[in-house]
Amino acid sequence: MRTTWTFHSAGRIVFGVDAIASLGDHLQELGAETDRVLVVTDEMLVEAGVCGQVTDVLDAAGIGSEVFSQGCPEPPLDLAMTCAEAAREAKAGWLLGLGGGSNMDLAKVTACVLAHGGHPRDYLGDCVVPGPVFPLACVPTTAGTGSEVTAASVLSDPERGMKVAVLSDFLRPRLSVVDPRLTVSCPVHVTADSGIDALTHAVEAFTAVTNERFPLPAGERSVYQGSFVLTDLTAGKAIELVGQYLRRAVEDGNDLEAREGMSLAALLAGIGFSNSGVAAVHALEYPLGSAVKTSHGRGNGLLLPYVMDFNRHADPDTFAVVASLLGVDTEGLTEDEAAVAGVAAVEKLKEDIGIPSRLRDVGVTEEQLPVFAKVASGLVRILRVNTREASRDDLESILRAAF
Repeated sequence: MRTTWTFHSAGRIVFGVDAIASLGDHLQELGAETDRVLVVTDEMLVEAGVCGQVTDVLDAAGIGSEVFSQGCPEPPLDLAMTCAEAAREAKAGWLLGLGGGSNMDLAKVTACVLAHGGHPRDYLGDCVVPGPVFPLACVPTTAGTGSEVTAASVLSDPERGMKVAVLSDFLRPRLSVVDPRLTVSCPVHVTADSGIDALTHAVEAFTAVTNERFPLPAGERSVYQGSFVLTDLTAGKAIELVGQYLRRAVEDGNDLEAREGMSLAALLAGIGFSNSGVAAVHALEYPLGSAVKTSHGRGNGLLLPYVMDFNRHADPDTFAVVASLLGVDTEGLTEDEAAVAGVAAVEKLKEDIGIPSRLRDVGVTEEQLPVFAKVASGLVRILRVNTREASRDDLESILRAAF
């Protein structure tokens, strides 16, 4: 086996129930003791008191803070410019992304603009960011995106009516504090959507084309590398944790053990996919989410078993392992049978937590399917991670199966 990989994550990860209490100490150790922190969040977290918990910790450590609460789902590119101006006015030395993936992604792109100037549009694509970004910490309040450790920031471009991404290892936060207790306030639908998002990340990372086969053209750079031993370890454990804890977290939001399991699953899945890559599920969800405004996690979860069913033919052995990790008893089954059982297990999990089964359930029309396939087929940086080559016709077939 010939393989050459590099492994990236956040600079420092702090994980555990009540870990938020140590936020100030870690920021001081990283040089923020004399800096003001701009907390990038949204009004819901301010009203829920979650933002106040964080600013209280900062106050107790003698670290001043200001709050930017204009975060929103799929923030537009221009909002990063507004946030950067707020950071300058506050004379902030650090940004702190607090919330779900949208808030953390907004903080990441803002950190890029503060460090390098220009507009977020200047940094779209893979490995365009020229160097380290403004000092950045992230604190997730959902268990799904893994944005607290990833190299990606996904925002929306209203001018083009689509989601766009900045991908760079420089976007990874210097500090990530993951406190499962902060996810207890998540509503049921957010818990379900974010949890199935974590599973999608983990499955796509675990079943990605291997590093030795990763088809990166000569001279091209990418944060994604295909799967290798550390992505197998992190993503595989994430799949196992989701199988154990997602139903429980949805059924009882106060089940702290389940919240802890899902926070760890999201973190590990984020570490895994941000090194190996995401694949056809994400390629198909980009146009879907832009068109019908369903949440990213819900769109991913809806599509996941259909893409798995397409991919399992290329690597039934790995998909059989996915089934086992999800808790399926595969004893006595062939690899093909076990792989099919894994797809069925994801379908059952979707049903149990309330993720829609069909594209028509979220407002998609049959006429949109060829359009979605055309857009998805152009997302080469994602599709080359897929373990099975997927043409435009293949992608449309997957969508029709999901319709």
